[in-house]
Amino acid sequence: MRFFGRSLVGLFLLALTAGLLAWAGQITYLALQELENREDDGPPSRERVLAANVLTAAPETITPILTTFGEVRARRVLELRAPSAGRLVELAPGFEDGGTVTAGQTLLRIDPSEAEADLAVARAELAGAEAELRDAERALTLAQSELAGAEAQRDLQSAALRRQQDLSQRGVGSTAAVEAAELALSAAEQTILTRRGAIAQAQTRIDSAGLAIERAAITRDNADRDLSDRTVVAGFDGQLSDVSVLLGGLVSANEQVATLVDPTDLEVVFNLSTAQHARLLDDRGRLIGAPIRAVLDVQGLTLATDGTVIRESATVGDTQTGRRVFATLESAEGFRPGDFLRVEVEEPAIARAIRLPATALSPQSTVLALGDEDRLEEIEVDLLRRQGDDVLVAGRIGGRDIVAERTPALGIGIKVRPLRPGAAPEAPALVTLDPERRARLKAFVQANTRIPDARKARLLAQLEDEEVPAEMVEQLESRMGG
Repeated sequence: MRFFGRSLVGLFLLALTAGLLAWAGQITYLALQELENREDDGPPSRERVLAANVLTAAPETITPILTTFGEVRARRVLELRAPSAGRLVELAPGFEDGGTVTAGQTLLRIDPSEAEADLAVARAELAGAEAELRDAERALTLAQSELAGAEAQRDLQSAALRRQQDLSQRGVGSTAAVEAAELALSAAEQTILTRRGAIAQAQTRIDSAGLAIERAAITRDNADRDLSDRTVVAGFDGQLSDVSVLLGGLVSANEQVATLVDPTDLEVVFNLSTAQHARLLDDRGRLIGAPIRAVLDVQGLTLATDGTVIRESATVGDTQTGRRVFATLESAEGFRPGDFLRVEVEEPAIARAIRLPATALSPQSTVLALGDEDRLEEIEVDLLRRQGDDVLVAGRIGGRDIVAERTPALGIGIKVRPLRPGAAPEAPALVTLDPERRARLKAFVQANTRIPDARKARLLAQLEDEEVPAEMVEQLESRMGG
């Protein structure tokens, strides 16, 4: 019985295995038959060709434009300060913010009464010193005359002494007469010494009077300068700003009352990175005087002027990097100190550079170029500059057709239909359909519920024509699974 039961189980398993194999074979046969029928009914699959905008890479000499932002400053700015303390007794008619003044114009005057009094005292002291000098000179002349008289008296006394000595030697004169003559000569010499002392004193008075005159002249000059400092004069043509005083007000010494600005002599200061600054240097490390263009955009109004780079800051400011560069402006019309504007600096020209749209360059610095049979190739290039929406590159792509706009669908080996700028649009390719193929396409369109009614009507109308656009047929058959 056990053997009989096992035999029945074995026969059951064998029958089940045979049935499963037969079922699998039938499924495989039906699938192959369906695939064969589909291949027979539908058109052969075609390679998808994508349209791409291309342009020809042309090497040329290009002058890059470096764009940055800067601030306008006045090259001549003068702070007007009160040279001394006092009350303002006069102000120029245009002494106000924005007022225009000319070189040499009197801008303000401080009360000069005290300065005029000091000048009068200084002049009086100078006159007294000059009178003392004249008196000393007269005393010197008198002392010199007295010295001459004393010297003549001495000569007479010396002659009288020699005469008395001669008489005494001949025995006719007395000793007392000789002694009297000697005493008289000694008194005459003493008088000469006294007169010489008077001359020395007169010369000392002259020297002292000369020094007094110099001191008095210095005091007078200081008083005169202090009087002149009571008046502030414009040093150049310009406009006033930061005016902080009124007529009759009191000012202290060195107080700033206004600022004088020359609006016709302006410059622009802007910052560059170290790499950008290095492009504007010559072989000796000096600025090449690159031309610039300053542009101020104000609510649709554009003010522009040319200029030249002239100098750079000697140091780098705290918490700053790069370089600060200054450039002159050829025309200052419409610009004011403090304007924030765009600065376009012309760099040295680059030979054999190629300009491409920025969309043609990948992050890896590669571009897609057309190869054989309009298939794409990837070529590596060197990025030189970025110029707004364009880039300047260098590489072995001269004369090649480059894809202007890269998309995720484009890659190496993809076949494209190139669209060149300025070329006339190609007429759509048309094909003639046989009745079976036309009927199959119409049936697919009518049965498709995802196509809008308006588009479905247009498709059916086009399928009625003798020649149908090949692109439309390709799209429909690709959706049908062909």
